[in-house]
Amino acid sequence: MHTIVLLSIAAVSGVTGNNRVSATVGNSSVLVCSLKSNTTLVTWKISPKTGGFCTLGYRADQNKTDRTNCSDSVNWKFRPDQDPALEIRQVGIVHEGNYTCEVVATEGNFHRTYHLTVLVPPRLTLHCDDHGNPVCEAEAGKPPAQISWDLESNSTPREEVHDDGTVTVVSTFTAHGTNVTNTICVVSHPAGNQSKSIACHPSKNGFYLHVTIILCVLIIITFTAVICYFKLHSDRPCRKLDPPETDLTHSPQDDTMEVEPYTTYVQKENVIYNSVSDLTVGQNLPQGLSPAT
Repeated sequence: MHTIVLLSIAAVSGVTGNNRVSATVGNSSVLVCSLKSNTTLVTWKISPKTGGFCTLGYRADQNKTDRTNCSDSVNWKFRPDQDPALEIRQVGIVHEGNYTCEVVATEGNFHRTYHLTVLVPPRLTLHCDDHGNPVCEAEAGKPPAQISWDLESNSTPREEVHDDGTVTVVSTFTAHGTNVTNTICVVSHPAGNQSKSIACHPSKNGFYLHVTIILCVLIIITFTAVICYFKLHSDRPCRKLDPPETDLTHSPQDDTMEVEPYTTYVQKENVIYNSVSDLTVGQNLPQGLSPAT
């Protein structure tokens, strides 16, 4: 008895569950909605991942449509009284989200929900790096692309996530014992697969670069050693040679030579003194007397 009741409710409400659909960016997408007999109201309710909620409505009794907060790229595909399908023109990442169609008819209410996923095909680029290895890039894809090589490689892809939700995948082909690498990069993506081939020759720039680096290091070491050598010798304190030690003893002749100037000086002073004394005495004697000689 309970099972019969549940089936009746499901038939009346028209629950169909969620439907996952995808659309490639830049294309158009159409979401269908079943038109029932004696339909009185059709409503599309749109909840994008980014942006605001919007609705499209149609009332059969007034033969009138209305829209709330929906962009011009989202609209009825045909006349809603004939086909209530929804069309999204120039699909973009902003259109990703949930779309629900609700139909009110005399036989019951029906609704269908779509979860729209927007696919962004990556841009495939292939080039050779400085070491002569092929590098494959699947730029700005959504979801992330899968990269493989036609030859066996030890490459581990790396991913870079962008602000708009797209992802760039980079893979470098590494193979041992091959001088010339001619290989094909294969990019697998829900929006379509791509492939490119390239032939890379091992570059001699790496060898020359290593030699140049080694020579520069040796030159710097040599130059530094020379500077340190000259700096070490120039900073040594300069010391004057000490005068040779002389014997402190001296002969009596040296004393005589040192005393003679003084003796001569004293003798001259005495002569001057005696002359002055004689002159003074002569001037002070009484008249008629002369100093004794």
